Amino acid sequence: MLVAFVESIKYVGHLLPIAFLRIFLGYFYFNQALARLYGDYLTHAYLAEDIRGYLPRSPAPDWYKATLETLVIPNWQWFAAAITGIQLAIGASYILGYMVRPFSMVAIALGFGLQMAVGPGPSETLAMFMLVLHFILGWMGAGRCLGVDYYFYKRRRGVWW
Repeated sequence: MLVAFVESIKYVGHLLPIAFLRIFLGYFYFNQALARLYGDYLTHAYLAEDIRGYLPRSPAPDWYKATLETLVIPNWQWFAAAITGIQLAIGASYILGYMVRPFSMVAIALGFGLQMAVGPGPSETLAMFMLVLHFILGWMGAGRCLGVDYYFYKRRRGVWW
């Protein structure tokens, strides 16, 4: 496996800048998840408050708004823990370069879901830029350079690697 790691630089070295971007984005997600885990995000109803505040002006479909009102707001603790766990998994996947394509799809779904539920945050442009970055990482198979995905890509060709 170590040989495959070194070979990844030799054969898909053109993805090296994308690999650094992937590792940085993984660090960002991992750091955000740890801040939520060790902060008071899991004990205070920040998620429910943000959803209640943004829901009237959200461009989400009515069925999504109803789901947020009936399912997410009453069970905000479970969803806050799920979001934190998903962010930890995305961060670990991006840092290791393992299963980057499936986790980029998970990151896109999480980004769209959070944008429709709590808003784009401080900047809508930044939120869309993050979604585009996840799309690019998944499309290019960014885990094949400086990542574990190259080992599986070499042995088992498929859409996931």
